Amino acid sequence: MATQHTQASEARAADSGAQASARFKDRAAAHRGDQPVDHERVSLLAGKAIKALTDIVYEEKVSYDEYNALKSWLIKVGEDGEWPLFLDVWIEHAVEDVATEHREGSKGTIEGRYYVEDSPEYEWDAKIPMREDEPGTPFRFKSKVTAVDGTPLSNAKIEMWHADEYGLYSQFAPGIPEWNLRASFLANEDGEFDIKTIRPAPYQIPTEGACGQLIEAAGWHAWRPAHIHVKVSAPGYELLTAQLYFPGDEHNDDDIASAVKPELMLDPKPASDGEGEEVQYDFVLDPER
Repeated sequence: MATQHTQASEARAADSGAQASARFKDRAAAHRGDQPVDHERVSLLAGKAIKALTDIVYEEKVSYDEYNALKSWLIKVGEDGEWPLFLDVWIEHAVEDVATEHREGSKGTIEGRYYVEDSPEYEWDAKIPMREDEPGTPFRFKSKVTAVDGTPLSNAKIEMWHADEYGLYSQFAPGIPEWNLRASFLANEDGEFDIKTIRPAPYQIPTEGACGQLIEAAGWHAWRPAHIHVKVSAPGYELLTAQLYFPGDEHNDDDIASAVKPELMLDPKPASDGEGEEVQYDFVLDPER
């Protein structure tokens, strides 16, 4: 099974990555609007980024061979359409930390590349859409959403999506039903959820292009540990985006995307009905500022 999973991930990673980049372009275009350019801010950030790179040149005595290799690689990143992949994997985790450092409630992490808006909505105690013969360990996810002061949020919503047993996402890999392992769930009056899904598998990010070239040259790996994506929301509260992880995964400590946090680790137990596993993981939302 592990060999089959690895082969499937490697065979389709490039197609999934390309589709993720295309979807990001569409989402960015839809939300961009006519925002004014803050020239002072652009100058500050661009200047610091350039200085950081030139500091490396001086400190590490970068040669012309290395400089030209970098130039060629940067060109390839653009030609392969992998700037979104590069930024999502190696930069976004820091941006997310800064954006949420004020929060008192639950910790979040990066969105990742495979989010799709407007997933089908279900009641609080439902089964996520899946194939009749969906492989994988049954996984029951119980949760309660509250405000920082402990008030249950009866109007909360959890959007959930994750990879399948082979590390593949619906809408980003062929042959998978459109909304497979993707859905939105609406809380009951006590802010509770009881969602039935399957345990996802770890997977590799695309390695066929420029980012894979960097990973190979640096002697890194391309694996992300198994995780469940969620977006937790309620009117009047800040949106929480998170990925929830499983103990024991060999890449929890060296996730290629640096997105794992101790607060996001699940604690699965054998399911009370004898089928698979279950977990209780609650969310605390901060009020909008």
